[in-house]
Amino acid sequence: SQGIIERDETPMEKEIARLHREHFEFSDIFYFCRKGFEAIVEDEVTQRFSSEELVSWNLLTRTNVNFHYISLRLTIVWVIGVIVRYCFLLPLRFTLAAIGITSMIVGTTMVGQLPNSSVKNYLSEVVHLTCSRILVRALSGTIHYHNKENKPQKGGICVANHTSPIDAVILTNDGCYAMVGQVHGGLMGVIQRATVKACPHVWFERSEIKDRHLVTKRLREHVADKSKLPILIFPEGTCINNTSVMMFKKGSFEIGGTIYPVAIKYDPQFGDAFWNSSKYNIVSYLLRIMTSWAIVCNVWYMPPMVRKEGEDAVQFANRVRSAIARQGGLTELPWDGGLKRAKVKDTFKEEQQKNYSKMLVRNGSIG
Repeated sequence: SQGIIERDETPMEKEIARLHREHFEFSDIFYFCRKGFEAIVEDEVTQRFSSEELVSWNLLTRTNVNFHYISLRLTIVWVIGVIVRYCFLLPLRFTLAAIGITSMIVGTTMVGQLPNSSVKNYLSEVVHLTCSRILVRALSGTIHYHNKENKPQKGGICVANHTSPIDAVILTNDGCYAMVGQVHGGLMGVIQRATVKACPHVWFERSEIKDRHLVTKRLREHVADKSKLPILIFPEGTCINNTSVMMFKKGSFEIGGTIYPVAIKYDPQFGDAFWNSSKYNIVSYLLRIMTSWAIVCNVWYMPPMVRKEGEDAVQFANRVRSAIARQGGLTELPWDGGLKRAKVKDTFKEEQQKNYSKMLVRNGSIG
């Protein structure tokens, strides 16, 4: 365990079964007392929304601001690193990013003027792939793609764990996808309006995205057309810190069609890709990314999965999540990523209270 306490990972159901006796004893409550102390000292959710701790320092002050004061030699090495990252790498990366974004806007706008045809689809894919690869170079990205025979196919849905906004760029570097998301303003809005002319991305207005039935309807229509690009969705709904996979929203799994799971795992030794949106705005985050040493990650394409007979959307989502967690070496957590900004739902509290009452009341043994 890399935390400050060592946890017993025994599931609650097994622990309660082990404690089961004919009569209630006060020692039965120790399990919940221990879990309460663990949550107070270091709960397993909020730590997933802060940067992953490294075993050794990578000469970036964001890991530990005090490390470069350990010795004069280390301070000199750190200063040289700052000069290289900010004076050489940053201007080069900024230039490449500007070229990639400008090319994306201009290229997709021009392709969007063409009539719908196989030529337009081909040119759209060329523009998207070329610009995505320029943007990956702007991040000094080193990406290892595994099991390419399992790459998402047209008419399918690609779902992946979510660590950073650049996850989409990492995946589009190796193939084209139809993006799903909310309409934005500013530069992002310009990019969205340009790209949707050349590629069937699915952008929703703020009022539309709250209508779950409308969202599902539009996505089903997209999936039903086997000539359209696979949809790329991040079912967690928020960025998690590259150590875990949290609850998948069931909406992506109610659409139907084939699910293509993808596991993404970054190497934090060269740069922290995690975006803590509660702490940094997008500009600050991109500056941190572009002043890192590099973005290194592994991407695993996994065999397609379909919903089994008698399996509901939640069970299917959990099965896909478990497969991604195993492949990426990530911890699987049942919690909603919305806890990043919201309080625990009352239903979760009530579930724990019910389990506690089951321990206290054993077939009427208390009385």
